[in-house]
Parts: sequence; C-alpha cells; structure tokens
Amino acid sequence: MSGPSSASDTPITDPRQLAEVLASGEKPREAWRIGTEHEKFGFRLDDLRPPTFDGERGIEALLKGLTRFGWAPYEESVDGAPARVIALTKDMASVTLEPAGQLELSGAPVETLHDTCKEVGGHLREVREVAEELQLGFLGMGFQPKWRRDEMPWMPKGRYRIMRDYMPKVGGLGLDMMTRTCTVQVNLDYASEADMVKKFRVSLALQPVATALFADSPFTDGQPNGYLSYRSHIWTDTDPDRTGMLDFVFEDGFGYERYVDYLLDVPMYFSHREGRYVDASGKSFRKFLKGELDVLPGALPTLRDWNDHMTTAFPEVRLKKYLEMRGADSGPWNRICALPAFWVGLLYDDAALDAAWDLVRDFTMAERNALRDQVPRLALNTPFRGGTLLDLAREALKIAHAGLRRRARADRCGVDESGFIDTLLEIAEAGQTPAERKLELFHGAWSGSVDPVFREFAY
Repeated sequence: MSGPSSASDTPITDPRQLAEVLASGEKPREAWRIGTEHEKFGFRLDDLRPPTFDGERGIEALLKGLTRFGWAPYEESVDGAPARVIALTKDMASVTLEPAGQLELSGAPVETLHDTCKEVGGHLREVREVAEELQLGFLGMGFQPKWRRDEMPWMPKGRYRIMRDYMPKVGGLGLDMMTRTCTVQVNLDYASEADMVKKFRVSLALQPVATALFADSPFTDGQPNGYLSYRSHIWTDTDPDRTGMLDFVFEDGFGYERYVDYLLDVPMYFSHREGRYVDASGKSFRKFLKGELDVLPGALPTLRDWNDHMTTAFPEVRLKKYLEMRGADSGPWNRICALPAFWVGLLYDDAALDAAWDLVRDFTMAERNALRDQVPRLALNTPFRGGTLLDLAREALKIAHAGLRRRARADRCGVDESGFIDTLLEIAEAGQTPAERKLELFHGAWSGSVDPVFREFAY
C-alpha cells in the first residue's frame, strides 16, 4: 500500500481535472517503462514469528540498516508521537511497509526486464545482509502460512489505523488482507486513451490466468485452507465497494471519465493534511468536491487527495497514471521477474496485444466473473469452455513469449527477455501450481508441518 502522495496541493476546482490526471499518464512507446512491486513476510529465525516494529530485531531496525546502501529514510509521526522511520527512498524506488510489517519494494520505472530483475536481485541481497545481522529471514508467498491474525504486529502508520477500524464494517477478511497477504505486481504504461482501454480489457480478462499461475497461498494457521490462492479469495470478502472485475470496463464508451465516475463512488478512507491523516472513512469524494465533507468543512480536495484516493480502490487491475496488474501471489525471485515478463510480453508488443485481445474479446461477463470466482480454489483446474484454465494459460503464455521475442531487448550478453517467462512455462507444462507443490510437501516430507517453508523457500 502506498504512503502519502507526492502530487501537488493544487485544489480541484473542476471535475475535469480528475480525468486529466489519468490522461497525463499517456506516453509515447519509447517512454514506456516497467515498474515492479513485490511484498514479502519477515520472520525471526529462532521462533519464526513476524518481527514487531520496535526492538533491536524489529522492522525499524531493518529499515535503518538498509540506509547503508544509500536509501534515504522517510519518517512519520502518529498522534504526536516521536517520528519513526516507516519507509525508504532512492532513485525513484521506495521500500515501504504493509500493515503487519510486510516489506515492499516499489521498483523504479525501468526500460527492460533485465533492469527490473537486476533491481529485485540487488534489493534482496541488501535485505538479506541486514536481516542476517538481526537474525531475521524473509519469505515470498501469497498468505502468511503459520500465524493467526491476532498474532500479527501492526505498523505505526496513520492510514493503517483508519483502515483497521473501517475494514470490519464492510467485509469479513479485510484485516487478513492487511496483515497476512503479499503480492507481486507490475505497473505498465499506455500511449492513449484507446490504448489504455484495450490493455485494461485484456489484462482484466486474463488476470485469473496470472492468479492461477502464481497461486501460492494454500495454508492458514498452519493447515491447508482448501484454496490454492487464498490471497485471491481474501479480496472477495474485503470491501465490495472497491474490489472486483469492473464489468463496466468492457462497456462501449469506457474511458478516463467512466473510471473517474467509478472512483468517485468508492468511499474515502482519509485525507492527508498538514502531516496528519484525517479520518474520512466511508465518506463521499463527490461531497468533498463540493466542499461538503463534514470532517473538513468547506475544504476542497487537492490533487494530492485525488492521487491518494486512487490508491484506495483495489480492483483486479487498477488505473492510475499507468495500469497495475494486481492478481498474483508473491513468490521467489524468479516469479517476481516472471510476473512483469508475462504482462510486458502481452501488452508491450502490438502483435501480442492484438492476439491477446482476439483470445478474450468474446468472453462474456458471466465467464469472466466465473473464472475470477473459481480460480482461488481451483487455479489452473478451473473449468472453462469444455476444458480448463490451464488451456487458456498455455495460449496466453505462448502469446506473451512471442511478444518478448519480438521486443528483442537484449542484455550485454545478447540474451533477450523471453527467458524470464520460463518459470511460468514450466508451471503450465507440469500443470502444477506452486501451492500444489507445497501441499505435496506438507502431506509428505514435511509431515504435516508448515515450518519447513520458512527454511526451504526463504529468500
């Protein structure tokens, strides 16, 4: 989740400014970039418990330790308490904290998959060096496999306190989303409104494929939970006002203004004013535009407020000044690299984008939602048109692989980007998700314990 927006404090006096923010993301092809984000669970090596924020082995100590690599600390004060380090920034990248201390790298916008994978690898090496000194480890999975919700710590961030109070009012699993999930996502550019629409539709229709290929959250409280991507299931009972498949994206006339209409109906969480978070949970941004927000009487929203508000919608694909692919469980280094490879291959090559659109253009709304509803439990085995989602995944991977080959972005050794998708091709060839592999180990070599996952699958 994001921290305070860096957008300006310019007041919004005309609703057209909202759509203009989205339009301002348009870039020519040569300026398209790849921004990869991933989250991971910290754990103490001696007892496997998640580290608290405070203490010699806490998350703040880890963040401070990472400053040796040139990261600048970002501090926040909550309720007048002394400011604490809750994030780091460097070269257009940031390291931030999810509500229970899950560590997130929001990578810089880079030109190639080689660049993003180098960035991820460098970050993991830095984290490992500091974490080993603190006797901590880090694990990439979609859901915390061992510890209960009430055993998870909370980070001292103002926006999380507001969300923590609001979530139980609108869904049963929102607090689990906040404290016990991790994802990997990629942020990609568009050239025009029409290009955005086509990419949005393709990525929404194929998001269940990504969820299935990356499914890696089969355990809850130390036991199998009946799902392959429990993280994906979590979103179905978090907050119906801000999640889902956004059926209106496929309607005629969809564009920036229609997405703005959707966002204006997403209830607010907060407004960040003068260094503090004002609780506006459940309030209407439409009323805010009229100066009628009761917690800020007479105040008009700013572009900073709008940018913050855009981060509080959680659909399967999110539009800001770029498109965010949000359907995948977190995982090891090679899958962190494979997620952007899948979507870059599909969306950044014209022939691949056309082929992907041809693949999904006749999906009905019922089919799209059925895939989304069933994929958390069944993953690649989800029924689809006389076959399974595995058949669709193989077709999508073939298109993405060809798109990466045509991009022909080579590293210094002359190797193109297509190799980064190999781990997904292997999953599709075997027809077995990472979650199913871990379940085999749980029922076999691990003798009914999830504890070995912290040793065998840690970074």
